Amino acid sequence: MSTTTKMTSQEAIALEDKHGAHNYHPLPVVLSRGEGVHVWDVEGKRYYDFLSAYSAVNQGHCHPKIVDALIEQTKTLALTSRAFHNDVLGVYEKYITGLFGYDKVLPMNTGAEAVETAIKLCRKWAYQKKGIPQNQAKIVVCENNFHGRTTTIVSFSNDPDGYSDYGPYTPGFIRIPYNDVDALAEALKDPHVAGFLFEPIQGEAGVFVPDEGYLQKTHELCKQHNVLYIADEVQTGIARTGKMLACDHENVRPDVVILGKAISGGIYPVSAVLADDEVMMVIKPGQHGSTFGGNPVAAKVAMAALQVIEDEKLTERAEYLGEILRRELRAIKSDMLTLVRGKGLLNAIVIKPKGDKTAMDVCLKMAELGLLAKPTHGDKIRFAPPLVITEEQLLECVDIIRRAILSFE
Repeated sequence: MSTTTKMTSQEAIALEDKHGAHNYHPLPVVLSRGEGVHVWDVEGKRYYDFLSAYSAVNQGHCHPKIVDALIEQTKTLALTSRAFHNDVLGVYEKYITGLFGYDKVLPMNTGAEAVETAIKLCRKWAYQKKGIPQNQAKIVVCENNFHGRTTTIVSFSNDPDGYSDYGPYTPGFIRIPYNDVDALAEALKDPHVAGFLFEPIQGEAGVFVPDEGYLQKTHELCKQHNVLYIADEVQTGIARTGKMLACDHENVRPDVVILGKAISGGIYPVSAVLADDEVMMVIKPGQHGSTFGGNPVAAKVAMAALQVIEDEKLTERAEYLGEILRRELRAIKSDMLTLVRGKGLLNAIVIKPKGDKTAMDVCLKMAELGLLAKPTHGDKIRFAPPLVITEEQLLECVDIIRRAILSFE
């Protein structure tokens, strides 16, 4: 089959099934175009995107300003590696550190790479600055976390799908319950703890929002024990929750911030780790890096994507529309809908099965009605539309969600 021949959804799915690894189980929808809050399948049917590529497309699909930045820089210079300087990286580094208020940024490509970078930074800081004996540093993490799928990261996962059959596992992690300040206080009694790595809201766990004050209390505990406070804002950052960073809801400034996904508006793989000199400068030349990290295209795309957030006031829009979305979802009268939770436009519902009908059936019905979302952990459905969605569009989407759920009554 020619790569330019238009094929049906069934043909495209069959090709993936035959030639691709079976490490994903997508909804049976084959997308070929996206613009703003909408995507279209190969047959031309239009859908609202209520997943936003796991919050990578906060600025909407194919935002023209971000696309233009990609095209223009690609025409000029795409990649030099970090063996040489380029004329865009420093401009980007100044921009992003100024925007978030940190001394330094270490640019990478994917969220998982950025988490690994933060882990390495934390351990090196532990030995060089805190004085923990070599190879004894520990990092506290939370149950039901999702920080990526590298060997080290799955070593501290408690999701069997994440860690099974990938051992031997990387040591050096203490796992505690999420949203449990006392558990962190107990873990920090160990003088070899160097960092606390956490998600301000656990996205993959079903948008689990911690209690008010959790971030402030855990931040204070880490300060008291000279432990790095490391916020994984890959999914929660870049305006998704109604603040530029989810930690901003409690005016908490992490020692290390991990960014990815929407930092590029979904146009190009870009991630970043932000920290002050005290932490960042423990890594010296040759000790960490990436061939593509900090390339000129990534730098230009990230600046354009972050500028769109500011210019279009998407942070404020996420805050405002999130309140409306949760209010309208809670007004749906169905025994299947047992819980609505979230912040900004990062939200989830919990579905109680009705007979043999589950959250997956609800998602399939929503797709039939023109809205795309996907279950997580079986009974939860995440709702995270692009932040450029209008109030009118949002209400139309709530109606689709309502009709999908009530179709099983």
